[in-house]
Amino acid sequence: MAESNDPAALGRLVTDLQVQGVVEPALEGNTGRRGGAGPSDHRALTFGDTTVMVPVYSHAAQRSPYRLSAPADTPAASARTLASGSNLQLATVETPAQPRFYGLHTADGTPYRAIALLHGRDVLATTLLQTCIRFRDRSQSCQFCAIEQSLEDGRTVVRKTPAQVAEVAEAAVRLDGVRQLVMTTGTPNSDDRGARLLAETAAAVKARVNLPIQAQCEPPEDPIWFQHLKDAGVDSLGMHLEVVQPEVRRRILPGKAELSLERYFQAFEQAVAVFGRGEVSTYLLAGLGDSAAAIVACCERLIAAGVYPFVVPFVPISGTPLEHHPAPETSFMVEIYTAVSQLLAASDLSAAAMSAGCAKCGACSALSLFEQAATESVAAPVPGPTP
Repeated sequence: MAESNDPAALGRLVTDLQVQGVVEPALEGNTGRRGGAGPSDHRALTFGDTTVMVPVYSHAAQRSPYRLSAPADTPAASARTLASGSNLQLATVETPAQPRFYGLHTADGTPYRAIALLHGRDVLATTLLQTCIRFRDRSQSCQFCAIEQSLEDGRTVVRKTPAQVAEVAEAAVRLDGVRQLVMTTGTPNSDDRGARLLAETAAAVKARVNLPIQAQCEPPEDPIWFQHLKDAGVDSLGMHLEVVQPEVRRRILPGKAELSLERYFQAFEQAVAVFGRGEVSTYLLAGLGDSAAAIVACCERLIAAGVYPFVVPFVPISGTPLEHHPAPETSFMVEIYTAVSQLLAASDLSAAAMSAGCAKCGACSALSLFEQAATESVAAPVPGPTP
C-alpha cells in the first residue's frame, strides 16, 4: 500500500490518480463539484494528512483502472479502499464529510453552498462573478472553462455580494474549521478585471472573520489595484497564465492570449512588489500542448520573479470544447513535477509558506508532494567518510 509519510511515492500515486481519475460507484459525504470556474468534476480524497482532488465525473474517470470501495472491516462510513484494475489494494483513504455550513441559508433564502464551496479539506472557494466577457463567444473564450455551467444548472448565483461571502466565510470557519478563502472571478468588462469586487469582498470578510485570503484575477489595467487589494485584506494574489507557448495560448485561450506573456510578467513584478516574494502565484495547466521544457523554463523564470508556479494536470470538464481532450501522461507530469520541485527546493519559495491560495491548498496537483520530497533530499545530511 502507498505510504502517506513517503511524499515521493504518494506523489507518484496522486499524479496517476489525477491523470486517470477514479471510479466510485456510490458517492457519499462531500461529493465534490461539477462545472464552474474549474478545476472541476473532482472530489476530495484524504491519504493520511494529505487531501487531494481526484476526477470522478470526467469521461476519462469512467474508464479509470482505479476503484474505490468501502472496506468490510471498517465501520467508518467515510473510509474507502483504493484498488487498481488488478484488484491490488493500494491505500485506505477517507472521503471528507459534507461540510455543516452547506445546510444553511442566507436571510434571503440563498443556500450557503450557492455562495461558496469547500475545496480540499479546509479551503473555502468562491467565484464572485459567475459570468465572463468572453464565455459566450467560444472563438474567444478559454476552451477548458465551464464558469457559467454551474450557473445554468441553478447551483449558484450570478454575483455574490460581499456581505453574503462574509456571512458564509464566518460560518465555514466556525462550523467546519476552514483555514483560508480563495476568491476568483469571471472577467468583467472593466479595466480593473474584477479587482474592485475582490477588494470589496475581502474587506467585508476581514471585518467579520480573520481568515487568510487569496484573490485571483487577470492583470488589471492600473497596477494601483494591487495595493488596493492588499489594503482591503487580500494576503495573496493569483494571476493565471494556464498555458505558456504563444501558439498554444492562441489556440486554448484566444481572447485571454491578447495579454502577452510579457504583459503578465510585468504585472507579476508589480504584484510581487506589493505582496512580496512567494505571495503571488500562477496556475499552469500541463497537457494542453506546451512541451515539458517550455513549462519548466517558464517556471524557472517565474520563481526568479518571486512567483510560485502552481503546475496542475489538465482535467477535461464535461460540456466544454475540450471535454474529450486527453489528459496528460503520468510520465509527462512526473518529469515536470521533478524538475520544478528541484527549482523550488533551491529557491526561497514554497507552497507551505504562502498565506493562502491554490498552491497553499495544493489539492489539485501533486507538486507540493514532489516539492516536499525534493526539499527533504536537499536537507538530508551527506554521509561522512567511514572511519
